[in-house]
Amino acid sequence: MNWQCTGLRWPDERGGPVLGWRKGRQTRGSALAYGTEFGFRASGVRICVGARGNACPMAVPVPERSTGARCVECGRLDRAHSVAADTIPDDPRTYRVYLAWFGTGLVKVGITAEERGAARLREQGAVVFSWLGRGPLMAARRAEEVLRAALGVPDRIPYARKRAVRADLVGPAVRAAEVAELYGRAAALDGRGWPEALERLPFAAVDHAGVFAIDGPGGTGGRGGVVRAVTGLVDGGVVAGRLVAAAGPDLHLDAGGDGVVVVDTRLMTGWDLAAAAGSGVSMPTVTTGGGASQDGLF
Repeated sequence: MNWQCTGLRWPDERGGPVLGWRKGRQTRGSALAYGTEFGFRASGVRICVGARGNACPMAVPVPERSTGARCVECGRLDRAHSVAADTIPDDPRTYRVYLAWFGTGLVKVGITAEERGAARLREQGAVVFSWLGRGPLMAARRAEEVLRAALGVPDRIPYARKRAVRADLVGPAVRAAEVAELYGRAAALDGRGWPEALERLPFAAVDHAGVFAIDGPGGTGGRGGVVRAVTGLVDGGVVAGRLVAAAGPDLHLDAGGDGVVVVDTRLMTGWDLAAAAGSGVSMPTVTTGGGASQDGLF
């Protein structure tokens, strides 16, 4: 059995991303550094990653473009133990409610377990966020619903939209001010629907642009913007280049003549991957930034 990628993690707000790996019940992480070479070659068939730390018993093949990388049965098992799916309302842990800013006009409200800190925000690719409150799960969930309606913001945003707005960032003061304005509106609700069990937290904008290395032209550390995005891996395909930025599950690679290419590491899960040197992309891609679409090998 080979090591399989489990996606990108952001365990430390002062550090960079870590690529996770699993072989059976063994796990490990590879810390990634900006400016270093990064490349891989996919081989074989993409296999379901299983659920709750267990391998898929049937080793079911899964679609190349799926970001979940789970078969129907493993997906059902994973959702059966999910806070996001409201399947464990008796969770005794303390939760935090937050506002997350991904780009101009794109803000969401959400909750995360307090013990995770801001890791969930970095995993989602939130450029700026502020805590709103803390308390029991059901109080946090109730506040999330109230704020979604009162502020007119969603609790879920398709990742493609986050990536699109992140490519054209406004300055730090402007993005912090947008979060502050929404925080003020949330605070003004006072007792109108705000759960008594939820402790309010003061406004403090946390900006992840430096951690992501995206606070330059095009949101790629000054590399002029992402040119293409990988849409799925194929047997024998290669992605290789110099890591210039990362955000959420995305890695931004300067692939030489192919420009800056973004690869969603969720597409890497379930594949057998081997190291690849050099620079270039031979995976299915799509043009980003509003240009004509292309979806094929090149």
